[in-house]
Parts: sequence; structure tokens; C-alpha cells
Amino acid sequence: MTDLSDLKNELNPEQYEAVMTINGAILIIAGAGSGKTRVITFRIAHMLDAGVPQSAILALTFTNKAAREMSERIKDLTGKKLPLLTISTFHAFGVRILRQEIAALGYRENFSIYDETDRNALIKETGRELAYSPDALDIYQVGILISDIKTGRKHWTIENEMYKELYEGYQEGLKLYNAVDFDDLITLPIKLFREHPEILAKYKERYKYIMVDEFQDTSHQQYEFMRLLADNNIAVVGDDDQSIYSWRGADYQNIINFEKDFKDVKEIRLEQNYRSTGTILAAANGVIKHNTNRKDKELWSGKGEGKPIEIYMPDNETAEAAFITETIQSICVSEKRKYDDFCVLMRANTQSRAIEEAFLAENIPYTMSGGTSFFQRKEIKDIISYLRVISNHDDDVNLLRIINTPRRGLGRATIEKLNEIAKNLSCSLWEAINALLEAGDNEADLFMQGGTISAESKYSDFDDEDFSEGTKQNLKAFVDIIEGNKSMLGGHGLSKKVRAMVDNIRYMDYLIGENPKSEKAARFKMLNIESLIGSIERWENNPESGEPTLYNYLNRITLLSRDDLDDDENLGKVNLMTIHASKGLEFPVVFIAGTEEGLIPHGRAVDEGGDAAVEEERRLFYVAITRARDKLLISACRSRRRQNSAVESQPSRFLDEIPPHLVEYHEPQKEVSADMAIDLLQQMKKKFSAPKVPGF
Repeated sequence: MTDLSDLKNELNPEQYEAVMTINGAILIIAGAGSGKTRVITFRIAHMLDAGVPQSAILALTFTNKAAREMSERIKDLTGKKLPLLTISTFHAFGVRILRQEIAALGYRENFSIYDETDRNALIKETGRELAYSPDALDIYQVGILISDIKTGRKHWTIENEMYKELYEGYQEGLKLYNAVDFDDLITLPIKLFREHPEILAKYKERYKYIMVDEFQDTSHQQYEFMRLLADNNIAVVGDDDQSIYSWRGADYQNIINFEKDFKDVKEIRLEQNYRSTGTILAAANGVIKHNTNRKDKELWSGKGEGKPIEIYMPDNETAEAAFITETIQSICVSEKRKYDDFCVLMRANTQSRAIEEAFLAENIPYTMSGGTSFFQRKEIKDIISYLRVISNHDDDVNLLRIINTPRRGLGRATIEKLNEIAKNLSCSLWEAINALLEAGDNEADLFMQGGTISAESKYSDFDDEDFSEGTKQNLKAFVDIIEGNKSMLGGHGLSKKVRAMVDNIRYMDYLIGENPKSEKAARFKMLNIESLIGSIERWENNPESGEPTLYNYLNRITLLSRDDLDDDENLGKVNLMTIHASKGLEFPVVFIAGTEEGLIPHGRAVDEGGDAAVEEERRLFYVAITRARDKLLISACRSRRRQNSAVESQPSRFLDEIPPHLVEYHEPQKEVSADMAIDLLQQMKKKFSAPKVPGF
């Protein structure tokens, strides 16, 4: 617990002003590494100390990790549990509202949230029902269009109106499955607030003080969500120089909108950087000043000048990967650093292959951020959904996922009718299916409620045409698969039983049908399923696993597949990630790989977005530079393979914007000697435990 009575000694003058200003509209421009999280947490702690009820405070940010960090810091500062304080991501707060209020929009309360995999599956299903040919339906591009239309980033035009029916069918499908997608977590609360002023009034009455972190990353929808909720006690914290998400709707112009929409906005600038050396900040300032559409600021550091920035120009990506690998090994020994002190940043995921291969060859452990989780792959989710329905027949969400996967003639019309039966009988879809199959020709039996027949039921006109014999047979085949695998619930040999089930449902044939142009892709997906089965086998043969039941396995992978795995799992590994994924992070030693024209600035972005895109790419490079605390190394290949041929590359224009006196051109590290290699190995085995420099 911190003594909040002496904040002047805890904070610099600008931070102190931001913390002590509770009332009114405040715009805090917080440069990279300037202690914005510290300001937010101290400000909330001061508000609580000043008598503001915890239930009246709402703090919104963009990642679960940031929300957790804020919450933990405030609890440490105040020494209180604070159960009524709301610190949340925008989307999690949207979920909180929908869990309470979604019935007002005609949904049932236990709605599902579709991730990208589920969304793409629904788009594909809708396209199939509308007779789109697979070649004419680019699922990825249609998904972007649906998101853009839904969030108002685009409107229907002559060029895209051919997808309007598909969009409407997709929306109907979501409602049918009682599901919402990620965009709905913002758009539906806005719809609630606009159409039901009494609901908005309830939330405005509760949340009298609102704070928004990373304000430059808010989209128009998120800004509107915030604007509807807020009166005039609102503080937003952001940095227009770190606005790098326009491709997902973020608009740093919301800073200008904020100054227009709220009265007497007070602006406070945080420019003292607590993260990087003076040299790194001077380089960042030298680059970003070339952007014209920004609030002027000049970051400065009290850490001293530090080491020059080193630039290396390898022949190709293989030489670049070797340079990065050798340099990491050398610095580990010479500066007594751990692997997790290093981060390698890339503009695009496609750059990672050569670097990963070099790390694997040299046994350097690494963690890759931003890739698709194994348990989020569609083929893995399909098989896991079968296992979940086998263990819990009443799991409607997972049942809907697999009832027609692989395809067994049970389309949307059938599911809609089953939903009506389930609703009428107040039962799960599984029970509705069995009620249908048990009813036979006596359709009145479908509507048994509490032992009596509801003759007046609105379904009394149900007849054989509602469910054809073929549909009933297909439903029975599905039930037989689930019931036929009940032996998974007990006994041994779970992995063998799962493999037999995969064969029985002919999942490989389904994959080939879904990937008609690439049997290789189908086989790759099948190998992922084999990996899943192999992991089940290793788990059930491990004496430490306890009883190897299906229930225990599902509980285990639910914990394993969470996005918020403990950070401790990544200790001792080099961090490999895209620049976008690095936002908000910091590392002692940073490599920026592939600093070439066409990569950064990205060729496609520049072609499509012109000068505005170049400015965003420059902001992205600025973010990359300011991730480094002590040492920054930049590489730009002389040539790079593109479509199976080596193409000459040019250094990025942004390199010329770094003041020349800050830069040293760097040669590859000398080969590590045998003695140094042995020393390195011993040090890695000890897994250094030196404390990290505290972040702000």
C-alpha cells in the first residue's frame, strides 16, 4: 500500500497534474514510455482516496493483460480488494452489458460469442445456401466487408452490393444460433443505448467517472460507445504518434473529435521517457517529426545517452537470421543477459521462417506472438466439439458446431425448426432431437409438457413435411455417433477411441471436400488432428495426469487454451513478434528485421493508402524503435526472396530519417569461441534470476 498523501515525490510535475485533476474533460498526451499506466493507476487510487465510490469508476483499455495490470496496481496502491471497480477492455465491457440487457434486442441471455473461425464457418455456410460457388467466395475478404459494413467503416455501393444478401443471411444466421460476433460486442450495446434510453440512463447513473487508455486506438464505434456513456468527467490517455491500427478501424482523429465533443478540455503532455536511452529517443524523435499530422512533442530521457544504434545490411534473409542468432548468443555471454531480454520485431509474419529456422538450428528457445493458437484451428475445434458434446449432450454451442460437420444434410432450415421445438419444450437441442426421433408418426408427442399434451400449441400444424424421413435418418445417425462414443467417458484408451471416432465420421474425406484445390492443405489439417490425438495419448500415459477421463482432459485443455496463459511460461525465450504485436511492450535489446522498402513502409499499404499510409507506417517504425530500452539493432537485406526468386532490396526511407550521428554500421558478431559457448550453456542452464528493470 502506497502513501497517497505525498504524490508530488512519486510523480513528475506533468504526471502529478494529470493525477490530481479529477473533474472535467482531460486529454493526456502520453509519449512512449512516459508512465501512462502509472498515471492512470495513481489517478484512480487518488479518486478513491478522495471519496469517489469505486462503483462509479469505469476504466477502459484494449487488452486483458493491460486491464489486469491496472487492476493489480490499483489494489497494491490502495491495499483494498475493490470488487466494484470496473477495469475492462471495451469488448469485455460490451459483453457485460449484453449479458444483462440483450433480451431487449430479441436474443436469449445465454448467447455464444463467435470467434473468427466460427464467423468464417457461418459465412461459408451462408454462401453455400445462397449457391455461391467456392471460387467466387473469398471468405477472408467477405469477412472484412461484413465487419466494415457492420461497424460503419464502409457502406453498400455498386461495387459490393452483390454481397448484401450474403450479409443479411449471415446476420440471420447469428440470430438463429443465438450468437454474436466480435464486432457485435460494441455495435449491439450502442444499439441498446440508442433504442432504449432507460438502459443508457441506468449505466450513466452508475459510471460518473470514465477513463480510456490507448485512446488513439479507438474506432469510431468505440468512441461513440464511450461518448454515449460519458458526461463531462472523462479522461482519455493516448499518443497520436503510436496510432498503428487504422486497418481495424482505429482513428487517431478521435483525439480531435474529443476536443470538439466535450467542454473545456484540459490538455496535459507527458514527455519524459522512463524506458529508453537518450540515443534511442533521439532516433525516434528524428523519425516521427517527418509526420505532419500530429501533436508536436519531444521525448527526453534521464537514463543517459547509451549505445549507438547499430545497422547491418546482410546479403539475404538467411544471412540476416544468422546475424540475429549470432548476435544474441554473443550478447548473452558478454553482457550476461537472458534470452527473454531479446525481442526480434518484423513488419510481417512471413519474415519469421528464416529466423525460426536459425533459432532451431542453434537451439535458441523462442516464443512467437500473434500466431493462431493450436486450439483455435477449425479442425481442432471441430474434434474438441465432438468430445464436449459426448461429455455434455446439452452443450448447444458445440452441438451446433458439429451437427452438420462433416456434412450430413442438416442445414439451417432443420436447425431453425429444432430451435423452435427446443424453445417450445424449454429444453436443449439434444433433447429436442430425441423428442423428434421418439415421436415417430404421432407428432403430438413432440409437445408433451409436464406430462400433458398441449393441443392448442402453435406447433399443432406440425406434419411430416416439417422433417423429411431423410432428415430424421440423418439426425439419428448423428445421435448414434454421440451415443456410440460414450465409452470415452470412462476406462482407458481415450486417444484410440478419439482416433476411431475421427475415422468413423470420415473427417479426412470432409477435409478433402472443403479443400478441393489443395489435398496438401487437407493433409496438413489432418496432421494437426494427429498431433491432438498424440497429445491425448501422452497425457493419458503420464502417471502425473491423475485419472485419464474425458472430463479431466477437457478441463485441462480449457485451461491450456486460454489466451491469458501465465507470462512465466515464456521466461527464458527470445521474443519473436510483429511490430503491431509489440505495442505496449519493452525489452532491453531489440532487433528490427527487414527494414526495407516494400516491407516498412509496406508496399501494399503505400499503394492503397498514399501519404496517409506512409505516415502510419512511420508511426509503426516509431513504435518499433521505442520498444528498446538499452540497445537497438536494425537489419535491412540487400536482397530477399519473393515468389521463389531473389529480388534486390532497398533500405527503408525511414533509415535516412535517423540522425546520422546516432548510428553505427555493424558487422556480424565474431563466432562464439568454444569456451564462450560452454559458458553460455552453463549460464542458460542456471536460468538467470536477476530482477528486471521496473517498467512504468
